[in-house]
Amino acid sequence: MTTATTGTRVVQGAVGTAHTRVDGRDKVTGAARYAGEIPFAELAHGWLVLSTVARGRVRSVDADAVLALPGVLAVLHHQNAPRLDTEYVGLLGTPDPTAAVFQRDRVPHMGWPVALVVADTSEQAREAAEALVVHYEQEPHDVDFAAEHPDAYALDSHGPAVIEQGDLDAELAASAVVLDAEYTTPEEHHNPMEPHAATALWDGGRLEVVDSNQGTFWVASELANLFSLDPASVRVRSEHVGGGFGSKGVRAHQVAAVMAATVLQRPVRVVMTRRQMFSLAGYRSPTRQRLRLGADTDGRLRALEHSSLSLTSTVHEFVETAALPARTMYGADAHHTANRVVRLDVPTPTWMRAPGEAPGSFALESAFDELAEKCGLDPIELRARNEPERGPVSGLPFSGRKLIACFQVGARRFGWEARDPRPGLRRDGRWLLGSGTAGASFPAGAAPSTAAITAEADGTFTVRINATDIGTGARTALTLVAADGLETAPDRVRVHIGDSDLGFAFIAGGSMGTRSWAWAVMAAAAELRERLALGTTVPPEGITVRSDTTEAVGALAQAERHSFGAQFAEVAVDPATGEIRVRRMLGIFAAGRIVNPLTARNQFVGGMTWGISMALHEEAVRDRNSGGHYGADLAGYHVAAHADIPAIEADWIDDQDPDDPVGIKGIGEVGIVGAAAAIANAVWHATGVRHRHLPIRPDRVLMAGADA
Repeated sequence: MTTATTGTRVVQGAVGTAHTRVDGRDKVTGAARYAGEIPFAELAHGWLVLSTVARGRVRSVDADAVLALPGVLAVLHHQNAPRLDTEYVGLLGTPDPTAAVFQRDRVPHMGWPVALVVADTSEQAREAAEALVVHYEQEPHDVDFAAEHPDAYALDSHGPAVIEQGDLDAELAASAVVLDAEYTTPEEHHNPMEPHAATALWDGGRLEVVDSNQGTFWVASELANLFSLDPASVRVRSEHVGGGFGSKGVRAHQVAAVMAATVLQRPVRVVMTRRQMFSLAGYRSPTRQRLRLGADTDGRLRALEHSSLSLTSTVHEFVETAALPARTMYGADAHHTANRVVRLDVPTPTWMRAPGEAPGSFALESAFDELAEKCGLDPIELRARNEPERGPVSGLPFSGRKLIACFQVGARRFGWEARDPRPGLRRDGRWLLGSGTAGASFPAGAAPSTAAITAEADGTFTVRINATDIGTGARTALTLVAADGLETAPDRVRVHIGDSDLGFAFIAGGSMGTRSWAWAVMAAAAELRERLALGTTVPPEGITVRSDTTEAVGALAQAERHSFGAQFAEVAVDPATGEIRVRRMLGIFAAGRIVNPLTARNQFVGGMTWGISMALHEEAVRDRNSGGHYGADLAGYHVAAHADIPAIEADWIDDQDPDDPVGIKGIGEVGIVGAAAAIANAVWHATGVRHRHLPIRPDRVLMAGADA
């Protein structure tokens, strides 16, 4: 704990001390308004109409009958909607045509937006949208990911799609122990608590959008590009966000709201329904992953091959990079990884909490558990014997790598030494008991951001940075970082975020937000503190200092920067019913400097909770005949409920990097990584049967037991 003196007050360091959220009272009392709750005068409501066919074209839209209904103001579709410009490369690449709504008659998947009905009330808009008749010319479709796809192709993302080092066949042939197994994960959906909502209006020639998103500068720049507007004439605000997990980028509802507001010249709000989110908000692609591992008798890896297949839409490319974790976690004499995709008549997938790492770690860490069994080694010992000194593929030094330390601390606290490695031996009445473990990693990147801090005449400070708090506690974390940087108390700092007028800052994504924003805040605070130390008198308008970390981020030495972790799980399995209960979980993480232990623990536990849901519950299933989902809602798509979640303990070890100017790493995603594998490995330990396909449903447990 550090202390600093400001005036006559001794201030204890805020970073590293547990603080409740600065906006917590507003959230629990309802004072915090979310995008779908903010009132506007003369507000109209839009309701999206989605296609009922999976492939084809729109022949006609019977809009006249709907326009005659009470309160209906407009019906926008491909024949009358404003034209958009999609020939550009934005902050995160080319735009997904799904967001560029009503530009053509083609329908590439079930749930494609074909019209927007706008009315005086949301009830009128919904009734009219449900009454709208759309005529289609239907074509044969293909949504079958389970089939063989010879047209699959490699797709680069976050590095080359395919990296091959060493002679794989030769090293496999020379290996004393070989594992060759396929693992699958299903389609999974984000389902944030707050649905996607946006309100658009024109005010004095300027477009204003109040939205729920993960980066207002990003959304504002995309809207400016799409509608061919001067970027300075677009303002996007997103003060409070009820969860995003990667799904809250540029979507159909924002663009449709802007279109309607432009046509009607009045505010228009569009909110996705939960069912619409299954088609329009992105999702995690299913994966089919093959692992081939070859090792000597002592467990040292000679060969590692991790190949992954995921799907994308026919209109936009996105790849679930499940083979990426292998490039960080373990080295081998021959090291081959590949990420491939196949185009199907489905919506475009997107980033979802720990994209790549979450499904990839399930396969990789399950395979390592299987290899440990084959080698007669403890799973933790096998990992220790294959601990690389440098990046297995990049060859770069690690800025810090405390994976084995996480395993060691976790093993002591979990009681791992008392575990009999033989499966199927422990019982508690009708329950078979087992325990499992798995490793975790997630990149700790940083991106340029800007910030401004004002020293006010009353002795307080105002921080302005275009960060986004998607429920993680980022607003509170930045308050603590600023307080320490200014050598003042947190209650003397006010932080304004979520407004594109505040300038450029990176999005809330990739576990890069707090690290990137804190860097900018620290830079501005250091300069302002220096100016105030000179005895400068603060005028009534205050003294403002601005920072831009573009140059500093670019100068950061190349290294492998990651958060690491070790997951431990104990499960109980009823062999008569197939029911699985997770009895306890422990996660130990090495994640840099922890800004706020209170919200950090929430993030780790939240990720581990989602890992339980991923392992045992979540699975979106498509009807091959219609191309749509079975049960596209929270009744048909199962997520873990309170009764499914046991005592979860998350903690961290010291992880300092003296060469890093910030010291903060991302923690929002590493908590889910490896969690599903730890549970699957525990199920094997309980039953003696491997489960390589998620989720591990009761019927799969029963079928596997019958085959054993």
